Amino acid sequence: MAKKRVSVMNTSFRDGFQSVFGARVATDDFLPALEAACAAGFDHFEAGGGARYQALYLYCNEDAFTMMDRFRETAGPEANLQTLARGVNVVGLESQSSDVIDLHAKMFAKHGITTIRNFDALNDVRNLSYSGQCIANAGLKHEVVITMMELPPGCEGAHTPEFYLQVLRNILDADVPYSSVCFKDASGTAAPRKVYHTIKGARKLLGKDVHLRVHTHETAGISVATYQAALEAGADGIDLAMAPCSGGTAQPDVVTMWHALRGTDFDLGLDIEKVLEAEAVFKHCMRDYFMPPEALAVEPLIPFSPMPGGALTANTQMMRDNNMLDRFPEVIAAMREVVTRGGFGTSVTPVSQFYFQQAFNNVMFGPWKRISPSYGRMVLGYFGKTPVPADPEIIALAKEQLKLEETTDNPRELNDKDPKKGIAMARAKLEKAGLEVKDETIFIAATCGDKGLAFLKGEAKLGIRKKVKEKPKAAAAKGPERLKITVGGRAYDVELREGEAVLNGKSYRYSVDAVADGTVPAAAAVATGTEVKAELAASVFKLVATPGSTVKEGQVLLILEALKMELEVQSPCAGVVGEIHVKVGQQVQVGDLLVTVRG
Repeated sequence: MAKKRVSVMNTSFRDGFQSVFGARVATDDFLPALEAACAAGFDHFEAGGGARYQALYLYCNEDAFTMMDRFRETAGPEANLQTLARGVNVVGLESQSSDVIDLHAKMFAKHGITTIRNFDALNDVRNLSYSGQCIANAGLKHEVVITMMELPPGCEGAHTPEFYLQVLRNILDADVPYSSVCFKDASGTAAPRKVYHTIKGARKLLGKDVHLRVHTHETAGISVATYQAALEAGADGIDLAMAPCSGGTAQPDVVTMWHALRGTDFDLGLDIEKVLEAEAVFKHCMRDYFMPPEALAVEPLIPFSPMPGGALTANTQMMRDNNMLDRFPEVIAAMREVVTRGGFGTSVTPVSQFYFQQAFNNVMFGPWKRISPSYGRMVLGYFGKTPVPADPEIIALAKEQLKLEETTDNPRELNDKDPKKGIAMARAKLEKAGLEVKDETIFIAATCGDKGLAFLKGEAKLGIRKKVKEKPKAAAAKGPERLKITVGGRAYDVELREGEAVLNGKSYRYSVDAVADGTVPAAAAVATGTEVKAELAASVFKLVATPGSTVKEGQVLLILEALKMELEVQSPCAGVVGEIHVKVGQQVQVGDLLVTVRG
């Protein structure tokens, strides 16, 4: 009896890069490995989308469309090149308007893509129907997705075989066009028997001719068992990767899966010796990249706090960059409650990042003291309908802190009404910046925001992590700090020295009491007033206030960025901004002085 041929998509150069290197890999470095993989017999590749879109602009200082063109040139005209899209979010973390969603499909078709795998983290079919239609209209294959995960123990109401099959039924009833169906478990937590019953039911619902795929990760240590269960239940295809971007947080290795299927009725249809040769080339290509140890590990906590492999290393790397990696176990532990009370959206981008951001806030600022804007908007319905209603207490906190009401409106229709979204806004930003206006740049501006504009202006910074030893920098001699401020309409040149402020050439020893009794001009107090310090390690994203400006209590002084979150730093009092001690792009640690304000 002939063995069943298993269709394999090689995810090494998209999900593998995201799961191991935070998607930060240069095109020149991996193309030889892609060529070797083609020589080994692979003809279906994940070639972009997901985090591998934004990361090229934000960290690699490359154009994603150029990367896709070079991928197609290397893989040849017959290869099935597949990208990943997030429904109405397409390839960004923010959801998009209808015109941008349509432009996404057209641009990816233009730049060599064959298939787009399209998912929604909330399994809200409204977020799949229009985007799926746009993909089909562009002449691409639409692989529609049902997203999976395991709920923490004690939770119920979603993420059962019955739940997933109802989502599939909703997709069919909505007449969403598709060429194949995928069940995607980004956290690798769905129990193998649950996957078996889900695929068994899906096969019955779809019939024998529809191509049915399963995607998972090794993060929880059960990926091979999951794939075996899926194949036995009737799946046609699975996703695998090559070393060094396999195992751990990524997909199981091709060789590992080949070995697991020996003696069974299934065959990958690959020459394993040639695969080993391709892996050797790939390892050589990646030899200079920093390999985070957690990328290769199985994490037992993940079934309780379902963090996707593609997000885990990205977050640990950002925490490592900000010298707070020691807090990661606390954040992962806190994520369990965030998932439990957040409405059971599947932990896959962008919802996985919402979960992590809220867990991070709960650890750093106290449980539920600061609602992450994205998490809050999710529980209030702005990204779609969560599988079950979020905890009423969390909804109330989100409404209070974000000053928003709940909504049941279609997210895409909300975006269409938002003047800050859409092609017209992106075009206006490009024109204002004096940049070329064409479909590609419009899409970059719409999905990557200010950082996309920075790339187009040639201001992007390289953020690829390679094993390069930096030479120690000589400590710069610290001289007196100088600034210009205006108080009561009068301008002052201020020079700060230890224990004194020099105003317009005259020296004053300062103290709060001296200012209060009028013996020292108020300008000296402004220069040496209330210190606003960083509450967490982050980078400076944007300066809002300027030295000498008058601010109210609670007014935003600057914005920090940490773990893909923008965090507003507010003035603790009304007064005048004395000095801003940081620059855009600067890394700050807990306790670092950011701004001086005198109330």
